[in-house]
Amino acid sequence: MSKKMFGEIMRQAQKIQEEIQRKQEEINKMTVEASAGGGMVTAVANGAGQIVSIKIDREVVNPDDIEMLEDLILAAVNEAMKKAQELAQAEMSKVSLPFNIPGMPDFKNLFGKI
Repeated sequence: MSKKMFGEIMRQAQKIQEEIQRKQEEINKMTVEASAGGGMVTAVANGAGQIVSIKIDREVVNPDDIEMLEDLILAAVNEAMKKAQELAQAEMSKVSLPFNIPGMPDFKNLFGKI
């Protein structure tokens, strides 16, 4: 491989790294929402996989049935986390990889699995 070709590969790799970092910052600001119990409990997660809010309808708060409330919270949080992960994967798959070197693996498919 020539120095010129290697230099071009390194420049393209730097561009990819910058694009991935920019996209990750974008994803971290995005949010998804999921609910359980017909909307009685709602959880909001960001693209970084953090729960940023939980809303609980007063009607579901029953001191004699805390287990049901716990189950609804767990279901809403798990669904929000799943949606956040799916969002991140979908957004990262949009990162354009500008080069295709003969004999090298298909990086688009590799990074699409992030």
